Amino acid sequence: MNARFYQNLTSAALIALIFLCLAWEGWLAPLRPGGSWLTLKAIILLAPLFGILRGKRYTYKWLSLLIQLYLLEGLTRATSEQGLSQWLAVGETVLAVLIFFSAVMYLRATRHPSATASS
Repeated sequence: MNARFYQNLTSAALIALIFLCLAWEGWLAPLRPGGSWLTLKAIILLAPLFGILRGKRYTYKWLSLLIQLYLLEGLTRATSEQGLSQWLAVGETVLAVLIFFSAVMYLRATRHPSATASS
């Protein structure tokens, strides 16, 4: 697979995670009736979005670290909540793993050839 595939996969999964976070905490299953301040976690994901869409390697590097917080939240809430919130947390976990995997694979696919020779 080539770098373009992993860039598209990361972009699609990141956009899906943004919408999932907004829908989850906004109206599907918010912590408080009428919405929750946890919708702000989607705004954090907007920071790397344009760098990911443009294929900037540095953005992929720090996104792979940031996305682990969403993985942790998804795993925690998937094991502690019930009903729709539990399934939304599973969705967040799956998307976070997908973003992490595709970001790392993009970084490997776009690595400079001299970096592999010196390793």
